[in-house]
Amino acid sequence: MAAMTAETNEQRTRHLRTDVSARGRTPATVIAPAADDPPRGGVVVIQDARGITPYLLSVCDDLAEAGYLTIAPHLYHRDGIAEVDPADSWAGALPQMATLTGAGISADVDDCVGHLADAGFGPGQTAIVGFCMGGTVALFAATRTPLAGAVSFYGGAVSSPAWPGVPALLEVAPSLRGPWLGLYGEEDTMIPMADVTGLRAAAARSGQPTELVSYPGAGHAFHSHDRSAVHRPGPAADAWQRTLTFLDRRVRPS
Repeated sequence: MAAMTAETNEQRTRHLRTDVSARGRTPATVIAPAADDPPRGGVVVIQDARGITPYLLSVCDDLAEAGYLTIAPHLYHRDGIAEVDPADSWAGALPQMATLTGAGISADVDDCVGHLADAGFGPGQTAIVGFCMGGTVALFAATRTPLAGAVSFYGGAVSSPAWPGVPALLEVAPSLRGPWLGLYGEEDTMIPMADVTGLRAAAARSGQPTELVSYPGAGHAFHSHDRSAVHRPGPAADAWQRTLTFLDRRVRPS
């Protein structure tokens, strides 16, 4: 394990990390592959309710290692923060998440898609990946913009909306404008399996290539390796491999 950790840290030191103002408006963190390794495409990475955490940045690093230019918007920037107080963790995350609006979320995502376009990656070379509330944002964004693909890790607000201006996913999923992959846990107390089943059917009605995978024995945030109480290594590894395969198939060079 120590050797694997050392190798991972060495890989991540090769990546280029910068904080930017996407389109001059949205604070965001950009993590790119090594300078001698041109990106194969762009990925907008959407935070879970805690914000721009070390966990989320590790996801961006993993995508950079796979060859993608990543950008993560700081969705809480209107409140002057990037991350909730780690000491409060989820207790502080839920009220902070409630401060968001559909208009603000859409503006931030659009700025990040625009930043990738400015870097040379148009819609056919740009995907979006989100976790928890970010999974909700990823699907919603894919109904507004014809991206190469969208991946939702346990995105909630399936049968009722989370924010003004963002309808429930069951309502918007039939309007998907590109391929979508959903990854859910069957023991998620926040997202009932009835909602998951309904979302699978609603997404299929879009006519786009869609797939929803549900994992027995996994609950909400099963990919969060920084939270041992919820992390499920088996489902997390399978979901991540599916994500990389999905991106490899959908994000095409120009």
